[in-house]
Amino acid sequence: MSILKAIKRNNTSTGANNKLRSEGFVPAILYGGKDANQNISVQKKDLKNLVNSDTFLSKVLELDIDGKKEKAIPRDIAFNVVSEEPVHIDFMRIVAGKKIILEIPVKFINHHESPGLKRGGVLNIVRRRVELKCPGENIPNEIIVDLTGTDIGTSIKISSVNLEENVVPTITDRDFVIATVAAPTVMKEPEKTAESETATEGAEGEASTEGTEAATKDGDTTKKDDKSKEGANKKPDDKKPAEKK
Repeated sequence: MSILKAIKRNNTSTGANNKLRSEGFVPAILYGGKDANQNISVQKKDLKNLVNSDTFLSKVLELDIDGKKEKAIPRDIAFNVVSEEPVHIDFMRIVAGKKIILEIPVKFINHHESPGLKRGGVLNIVRRRVELKCPGENIPNEIIVDLTGTDIGTSIKISSVNLEENVVPTITDRDFVIATVAAPTVMKEPEKTAESETATEGAEGEASTEGTEAATKDGDTTKKDDKSKEGANKKPDDKKPAEKK
């Protein structure tokens, strides 16, 4: 569990918050449970690695507020639209025995142990996060899906995933699909053998020869037709007038 140091802040005005940000702090609030809401601030450098992780909004943290430790979970984070730096965070207290609804990220392992993926299949991820109802003291960081033994055509459903005790999906009316191992979308053309290439070249050569011969015959026929036309169009010689005796 990550420990995040925080300090109380009494002044919540816009000017005071902007001053905190300029000094490298991020204003935040801690709420939930029977205790009153508490305005705090945390150092931006301590948040850097946590904020960039996929599990930040489902990760249980231990807030050290001026020496008093409280378990909490980030519920919302606001970013500056220009710098994309965090500018405010909402933390919710973890109360033992109380259930929380969270979206938990899915992590797939043992890709190399999947016969379907080895044969060129594709892992089609249907849900990258699954909404779960979890006890406050037993929140998983991620849902592990083992791909060992999965073949092409396999559908991985929520019932095949090992969830922790008292952790249940919020969707209860069906056994929904998390991912499938699908057939490859592009099929490879079989490689040509030396014999098939030779046969193809031979067939192309024969076709070329036949075409040449046909063209030659057509040419001869054309010539003969031209000669026949010339003979038909030729006018007979005019007869000479008979000589007078």
